[in-house]
Amino acid sequence: MTIQEAQNQIIEEFAMFDEWMDKYEYIIELGNNLEEFGEKNKTPSNLIQGCQSRVWLNGEMENGKIIFTADSDAIITKGIIALLVKILSNRTPEEVMNANLFFIEKIGLRENLSPTRANGLVSMIKNMKAYGLAFNSMIK
Repeated sequence: MTIQEAQNQIIEEFAMFDEWMDKYEYIIELGNNLEEFGEKNKTPSNLIQGCQSRVWLNGEMENGKIIFTADSDAIITKGIIALLVKILSNRTPEEVMNANLFFIEKIGLRENLSPTRANGLVSMIKNMKAYGLAFNSMIK
């Protein structure tokens, strides 16, 4: 599945809900399904700056693809990073660097976040793309 297909799938999933409270519940459910991050990975270097809540992100290269793991101490934020992990994990560094994350606008996520959470979302995306850039430069 491509990044575009993964985003289209998320757009379809969110279209099933009429109310944003239902969409938030789904986001929370996605966060609950994140793989175990482990306390040992909750280091200052994995902590994303610019988020109101604490969000940890780690990326590792496996077979030419970045595997992201993440966690947060806030349930909605954990769901938001879970959405990003779902789309950007197991992709090549170039795919991550160049990803156009159109699903955020299509599902109305950005407009339904507080300004501080929206800033956090931007920071999460920047960090994931920075992993893509860093791993891409290591390959070349």
